[in-house]
Amino acid sequence: MSHYDFDVAVVGAGPTGLACAIELKRRGLREIVFDKGCVVNSIYNYPTNMVFFTTPELLEIGDVPMTSLYEKPVRVEALKYYRRVADYYRLEIHQYEPVERIDGEDRNFTVQTRTRSGEQKSYRVKKVVLATGFYDRPNLLGVPGEDLPKVTHYYKEPHPYYDMDVAVIGGKNSAAIAALELFWTGARVTLIHRRESLSDRIKYWIRPNIENRIKNGEIKAYFNSRVTEIRPAEVDVETPDGKITLKNDFVFAMTGYHPDTEFLAAHGIRFDEQTRRPYTDPETLESARPGIHLAGVIVAGMETNEIFIENGRLHGKQIAEAIARRLEEGGRGP
Repeated sequence: MSHYDFDVAVVGAGPTGLACAIELKRRGLREIVFDKGCVVNSIYNYPTNMVFFTTPELLEIGDVPMTSLYEKPVRVEALKYYRRVADYYRLEIHQYEPVERIDGEDRNFTVQTRTRSGEQKSYRVKKVVLATGFYDRPNLLGVPGEDLPKVTHYYKEPHPYYDMDVAVIGGKNSAAIAALELFWTGARVTLIHRRESLSDRIKYWIRPNIENRIKNGEIKAYFNSRVTEIRPAEVDVETPDGKITLKNDFVFAMTGYHPDTEFLAAHGIRFDEQTRRPYTDPETLESARPGIHLAGVIVAGMETNEIFIENGRLHGKQIAEAIARRLEEGGRGP
């Protein structure tokens, strides 16, 4: 044991990564958690006033109860809860320290990281759990002007866009929420969606609102349409009736996100070519690279709607049991 810094490195400090670390610690294993951002960074980047679709007990990890003022918790309550859990279990979490490379082999990995100050660090561990999520990898539009400062793939809050001409690209829940909040705050909102109608997955209490605003002409919507170019004061949109140019101050490209498959592939994780679902042992969630386990949404590949906090958190116990068993069978020494 003295030859190793930690038994297991968990990459990703979201709810699933924290659940993995907790279950590992419960089994007497020394864990360390790395994240390129803050604890539960994805939740931090959610819209400021976001309400979870689920109930508090389905977000719980480590058998720590979660309380909420209302039936469904809000973002700020989730942030407070996961901080409290991290403190309760005294998890070893290194925030703002992205993992750049994982070398070595099962029971003898070296995890290379970089701190906020630019210092490169190295940790020896026996096992690795990747719980990197997908929220920080937006699906790009691939059009001229997408790199302009006025374009964002994340929506936080509406106030800065009062009395502005804004375009919201997308037709799912995040696009609907952004469009509504921006409209309610006094922005002039245009919704642009490549499909013929809004997604069926929009939350049931959001859908009537967005549909009525569109029906009443309060939010202008273009379906079967796509943005073809973004300029400082305009956007070009290809519609069924031809190309149009809209006055525009800001663009919210709510086009979804995807796992960092490049990072995974570079570390020996193999995928199904069509679904981009990584090959894992269904019982242990060990990947094609021995000693590296996958947790959370990345297990589903591009089908990111299959795994959420509610079921991804359960991977922690599954993986920790497998790792503890393997290390016990082979002895925990170097």
